Amino acid sequence: MTIRVLVVDDEPMVCAHLRTILDDGPDGAISVVGEAHDGAEAVEAVVRHRPDVVLLDLRMPGVDGLAALERLAGFDTPPAVVVLTTFDVDSYVLRALGLGARGFLLKSTAPEDLRRLVRVAADGHTVLSPEAAQRLAHASGREDRTRQDARARIADLPERETEVLTALGAGLSNAAIGVRLHLSEATVKGYVSRLMVRLDCDNRTQAGLLAFAAGLVDLDGS
Repeated sequence: MTIRVLVVDDEPMVCAHLRTILDDGPDGAISVVGEAHDGAEAVEAVVRHRPDVVLLDLRMPGVDGLAALERLAGFDTPPAVVVLTTFDVDSYVLRALGLGARGFLLKSTAPEDLRRLVRVAADGHTVLSPEAAQRLAHASGREDRTRQDARARIADLPERETEVLTALGAGLSNAAIGVRLHLSEATVKGYVSRLMVRLDCDNRTQAGLLAFAAGLVDLDGS
């Protein structure tokens, strides 16, 4: 099936650039079905085009990306929303993750990586590039907790749950975690569910950021 993507950015040149990258993929598996240039247009475009993935800029004039994300989160079947950022990590990005964004990408992401990560988001998994994730973890640490606090939160985790949390920090899907740890996908799903409860995380992205804040994941995602 073709992955339907909506691109949202107030700069038409950025939208055109992303459309070219995604539409020109070698396998034709991704199609940009629409563009929007502010949050209000984004919500209308989601209703009209029913995309699988929305690439959403946060800082836009008029209705910004956060307001759009709040509206989309209330849909019965919301698309996977991935934040677009230029690496100026701030409270906007952190708030977007708290509102349910699937992850975030740099606007400078290489074309082949962008196409791959859009597929990951469409499959229901977290999109978290290692460099940007570490920067976000540092920002999260400044606002919410120090590295010491993060380590205290995970101090009582059993070894296997710590391994699963580390893999979440690397942005791996349940299937990929299973391969890494020699577990069935169903078993991994159980571990992830228990981690969400134990660590009081609302989603996989928050758990991944906790792994970075605690120093479980290196810059290369390992």
